[in-house]
Amino acid sequence: MKQYTQAPLPFQGQKRNFLKHFKTALNEFSPTATYVDLFGGSGLLSHTVKNYYPDAKVVYNDFDNYSERIANVGKTNALLADLRPICAKNPNRKERLNDDLHAEIIARISKEKGFIDWVTISSNLLFSMNYATNFEAFKKEKFYNKIRLSDYNADGYLDGVDRITKDYRNLFEEYKNHPNVVFLVDPPYLSTDCSTYSRPDYWKLSDYLNVLKTIEDQSYFYFTSNKSQIIELCDWMENHSYARNPFADATIKTVGNQLTYNARYEDIMIYRNND
Repeated sequence: MKQYTQAPLPFQGQKRNFLKHFKTALNEFSPTATYVDLFGGSGLLSHTVKNYYPDAKVVYNDFDNYSERIANVGKTNALLADLRPICAKNPNRKERLNDDLHAEIIARISKEKGFIDWVTISSNLLFSMNYATNFEAFKKEKFYNKIRLSDYNADGYLDGVDRITKDYRNLFEEYKNHPNVVFLVDPPYLSTDCSTYSRPDYWKLSDYLNVLKTIEDQSYFYFTSNKSQIIELCDWMENHSYARNPFADATIKTVGNQLTYNARYEDIMIYRNND
């Protein structure tokens, strides 16, 4: 089974920077457990578990329908192949494309029938971290000569994982009493732009806090960042007798991320094995 160190198609919030720590921590968990990826996202955590522990049962909750993008990777590659010669008319990589080239790109995409992977196309033509999710929004954006020069490859990426699509709460209820189960909990970060997710209106503060119910008395991996201040909140709640801290006795690992020369934040992985 091919091992991917990042998701094969662009996805906001994938955990590629945590894979080293994640795989090290997996050594503390059973190789035959059931791993339930409540917020499957790009599937990178599910893929990594299945690659590391081939005998484990891995349940991938594809709520954002990432697998549809994987299934259409050939179609996406074909579209990008048609767009590369247009972008190449401006030889300067990363430079903004002029209005004529913008019009050529729009004309080509307008001919596309059926599924279009807007996240991947946006990643190839829009300014960093900007995404459009439909044609009307896309054609209003400025384009840049940053198109990928080779095809995407997703061969075997989701092989062996059990793909489902459910509200994470229903999935948790289904597995919470199973023996030898580990929950992978990677919700959208609080204050994160959720526009590329399947339901951008879905993630409110109450949703974020409700997720903590899935790790009470469970074996889990939980991902967040210091921007959410969730660890401090849970400490405060426990210290003031409002609630039990769901992170009690857990191990915490952090990875620093430098956005700009003066902007930095930390991703956080918290895990606990109750067995």
